[in-house]
Amino acid sequence: MKKTILVFFLLYSVVQFSFAQDEATKQEIIELSKTKWQWMADKDADKLAELFDDKAVFVHMGGAWGKEREINIIRGGGIWYKQADIHEVSVEIIDNTAILLNRITLIAEVGGNQVTNPFEVTEVYIKKADGWKLGSLSFTKLMGPGDR
Repeated sequence: MKKTILVFFLLYSVVQFSFAQDEATKQEIIELSKTKWQWMADKDADKLAELFDDKAVFVHMGGAWGKEREINIIRGGGIWYKQADIHEVSVEIIDNTAILLNRITLIAEVGGNQVTNPFEVTEVYIKKADGWKLGSLSFTKLMGPGDR
């Protein structure tokens, strides 16, 4: 009987520890995403280049491209992500991959024109030996009541 209780307690502890780790990882990804938005607002292309995986893909209303083009666009001012007002955020962890969804209002300057758009932004992060890397950033423009 004592062994059964001990086994149950150990199993329960492992499940609780695992859940706590998962929640800590989710919070880490949320903070990383917030930091990324700030780097984008600051046009800090060097920090973004470190965060973006070499094989990362970026999907915008005007097309899709890779890391080098995204960094060059930010560095050159083609798109200036001035401010991302985050309304909702969720994170799912699958093995070494984190998928973050942000519902935001983005204030940006595109080709010299200021624009404001509601987006659902999907960010995919991959855990590598040297930390989390952004593998994909996709913007989906929201339409309709409440932009949902």
